Amino acid sequence: MSDGYLLGVDIGTYESKGVITTLDGKVVNVQVKPHTMLIPRQGWAEHDPEEVWWGDFCAITRALLQETGIDPKAILAVGCSAIGPCMLPVDRDGNPLRMGVLYGIDTRATAEIAFLEQKYGKQTLFEQTGNELSSQAVGPKILWLKNNEPEVYRKAHKILSASTFMVARLTGRFVMDHLQASFYNPLYDIKNCRWDAAFCEGIIEVDRLPELAWGPDIAGKVTRKAAEATGLAEGTPVVVGTVDAAAESVSVGVVSPGQMMLMYGSTIFMYIIQSKPIIDERLWACRYVFEGTSAIAAGMATSGALTRWFRDQLAPDLVQQEQESGKNAYGVLVEQAASIPPGSEGLVVLPYFSGERTPVNDPRARGTYFGLTLAHTRAHLFRAALEGVAYGINHHFEILRQHEGEPEEVVAVGGGTKNPVWLQAVSDACNVVQRVPAVTVGASYGDTFLAGMGAGVFSSYHDIRRWMNYVKTVEPDAATHAVYEKYYRVYRELYERNKDLMHDLYSLV
Repeated sequence: MSDGYLLGVDIGTYESKGVITTLDGKVVNVQVKPHTMLIPRQGWAEHDPEEVWWGDFCAITRALLQETGIDPKAILAVGCSAIGPCMLPVDRDGNPLRMGVLYGIDTRATAEIAFLEQKYGKQTLFEQTGNELSSQAVGPKILWLKNNEPEVYRKAHKILSASTFMVARLTGRFVMDHLQASFYNPLYDIKNCRWDAAFCEGIIEVDRLPELAWGPDIAGKVTRKAAEATGLAEGTPVVVGTVDAAAESVSVGVVSPGQMMLMYGSTIFMYIIQSKPIIDERLWACRYVFEGTSAIAAGMATSGALTRWFRDQLAPDLVQQEQESGKNAYGVLVEQAASIPPGSEGLVVLPYFSGERTPVNDPRARGTYFGLTLAHTRAHLFRAALEGVAYGINHHFEILRQHEGEPEEVVAVGGGTKNPVWLQAVSDACNVVQRVPAVTVGASYGDTFLAGMGAGVFSSYHDIRRWMNYVKTVEPDAATHAVYEKYYRVYRELYERNKDLMHDLYSLV
């Protein structure tokens, strides 16, 4: 294999990460930059695209090159991914016209979803896209922009996602991958892999949407202006890229039918690769990263974000202790939770703290602690939160089993895999084996592989297997699974019996 390096950068919800690898997947250097998510109003979630998306990208690439001393000309190609799908209007020069509207945790477009469902009919929309409209859909958010910020909409030359924005800044071209376009419903025709003019009508003109391509396709080359900002060499190839969860899925070798990537991040995200797509209104059908591939995607709105909320709001003493002594606050919470028996002695949590995406697809759902007594401690509450997310993941497995689409292999990735109590709770609740890779750099690692495909370093996406090294297997415990089955029945009924009250509360705020 020829000499050279590959560079990838991923922009996440709360931090960005970049990596340089050799052509055989060896990590040379990793850089991480934290940032904040903006919540200007309840139900809104935004990023500053200049400061967070492009600012982090530039800072990370410069740090990677400076710390390694690698000649920028030795970088054969660049890949980037980001949270998605997002919505950002830009002018002709690619300058943002407002803050970037984030993925499904942003629930501002509920009225637009209802309008489009009434206009076209739920079944027609579902047949067109393979998905029901939800807070994950970008089409309603574009309509929200048109309805609520008409002057911004009028000035918008293109509507971009986060990764598309970075590619535009690097190359001057507006290109989006088919996987992200799948979530721009109802604007994307999933059967024919193109924008659908009929469904775009009344929302946005087709020519104001990005060009479509596949993740490892070359989008363009680094311009002189971008080279000055990033430290990259002018003319370096840049691939189209994809969303963070898909890039992370690629990073751990989930590329073939029957495989599933389960990402423990700020949200739970899943990709289940299928030879034939499963169409179910509770899940998301989408194109995958590579031409000719499809997947079922699913995502819960809060997981790592829930544990972060718990730490900051209910364990400030541990946060202060961490600042003073360095003892990790999460580590203490996990250690305490490990002493609590499965089921948290009668506690069930609905982890709908930002509404919920799949499988209930209800932005008005609300988080719930059910079964509290005076005997429960903070450790019980933390364990119950982890178990609530585990029950939510099992809800997805229940649906997949109904379609005989249960994955043959589950690969767990993300920051939550450092939490052994959480990993075991998921395996026990879902009765599945999880494999945890040795290299869990994340989406940026997958970005480097996509960059390598674009540069011609690899002939097939199956070549990622040469980079893989699994080190841990989490087996389900039969006795604990039996306990969790009983709690899971309560979990499933709890939402169904209380969703009307949740909706009432939503309307009061």
